[in-house]
Amino acid sequence: MPKAQNIINGQFQDSQTTQWIDLHNPANNDLIGQVPCSTTAEMKAAVDSAAEAFKTWQHSTVMTRQSLMFNLVRLIRANMGEVAKLITKEQGKTLADAEGDVLRGLQVVEHACGIPSLLMGETAQTIAQDMDAYSYRVPLGVCAGIAPFNFPAMIPLWMFPLAIACGNTYVLKPSERDPGAAMFLSKLAIDAGVPAGVLNVIHGGPDAVNFLLDEKRIKAVSFVGSDTVGRHIWERGSLNGKRVQSNMGAKNHGVIMPDANRTATLNALVGAAFGAAGQRCMALSVAVFVGDSKQWLPDLVTMAKALKVNAGHVPGTDVCPMISPKARQRAFDIVEKSVKQGAKLLLDGRGVTVPGYEKGNWMGPTVLAGVTPEMECYKEEIFGPVLVCVEAANLDEAIKLVNDNDWGNGTAIFTTSGAVARKYTAQIESGQVGINVPIPVPLPFFSFTGNKRSILGDLNFYGKAGVQFYTQLKTITSLWRETDATVLKAATSMPTMK
Repeated sequence: MPKAQNIINGQFQDSQTTQWIDLHNPANNDLIGQVPCSTTAEMKAAVDSAAEAFKTWQHSTVMTRQSLMFNLVRLIRANMGEVAKLITKEQGKTLADAEGDVLRGLQVVEHACGIPSLLMGETAQTIAQDMDAYSYRVPLGVCAGIAPFNFPAMIPLWMFPLAIACGNTYVLKPSERDPGAAMFLSKLAIDAGVPAGVLNVIHGGPDAVNFLLDEKRIKAVSFVGSDTVGRHIWERGSLNGKRVQSNMGAKNHGVIMPDANRTATLNALVGAAFGAAGQRCMALSVAVFVGDSKQWLPDLVTMAKALKVNAGHVPGTDVCPMISPKARQRAFDIVEKSVKQGAKLLLDGRGVTVPGYEKGNWMGPTVLAGVTPEMECYKEEIFGPVLVCVEAANLDEAIKLVNDNDWGNGTAIFTTSGAVARKYTAQIESGQVGINVPIPVPLPFFSFTGNKRSILGDLNFYGKAGVQFYTQLKTITSLWRETDATVLKAATSMPTMK
């Protein structure tokens, strides 16, 4: 599918822009296409289309929307391989990881198939004489989503399917670095029966983001991405009266107790730290070795050193390239500064090259030990294949370390003690907690529950919170008297109910 197109009113339209973003293959920096920066007129046309479509879509039956979600599930499942290949080509992650990207998004669409039950309201009969009350959830209007580069399928599927199932219309802005998967999924949505104007896609950078934040007809904005951009989106969107859910930075800690299963724990740490080149908001980027577990560090380094760094489409690849030269250089710089601050570089991945792909954004697994909280590698989200190792004398010290960190996306503890696990889950402040589970991303019937600096906005993605975000409550109080009223004088005092 051509990437140089917007989707407006159900049609793929060539952009009239003179501003283009070059799209490179992260494996070797070869140009594989260009993405248009949608013009102001094109972005306005997308919102016009969504606003017009909302007039009728909001009145569509919940069974119609459920049937559409069933169709979309069927089409995504049938085309998972093609979507995964697009992700690997544009974003660089391994094919197996890309398939997981699509599957986790598909699970949210499957959850949206339960929309008749998810939208159920509440009733109360005879709250006063001849009076009943009931409430139900109604759509907001035009909503928008701003998606990141690291999950080109999963995050868009966190956004537009549930919003549409709730009766809203949508304007999606995929990442300008890898929009192909979102475009393909949008086409599948149209093929599934999404009416013209209900789903629209625009492209671009900061100007497109600010357009969505300033456009008065957009009622809610969803965002997943970096800390700086996320705060801007929340502040500007909120000032403009919009609902905003903004998932941002993270510094996820894995706490390793001495009684943990050694092999299973080390496998979990290595996979969660270096998979997808560490470019996951739920990557386990900090290992907290409690007590004698610090003796496992040499084995961890050996396992990390054995990982294969290569292009995502090459069989057997463990660590893919980073998304851009800028991202790689930033990771390099943080490692260098942290070493100067006293961190011990146990494994240095900055010199990795891949034959045949010498221009790729390569960084191999990197392990820093002896890290303290004031070091750059601990304070900053690196978003690269770097594992930061700190030590704690006991569980209480480890809990304090994690809770003192500004971010609260996720954490994990590795132990064979139920009492230790229970204490950790009770006292830790992170939103998502894994017990011997390194990346505890909740399934869609729960919600993605990051907290502290990792999220701005009151309502989380998908699950019950996602339905609440994309709807508002309407409460009706009705009075049907069996006989005519006998009081002839109007009451001017505050009405009471008996």
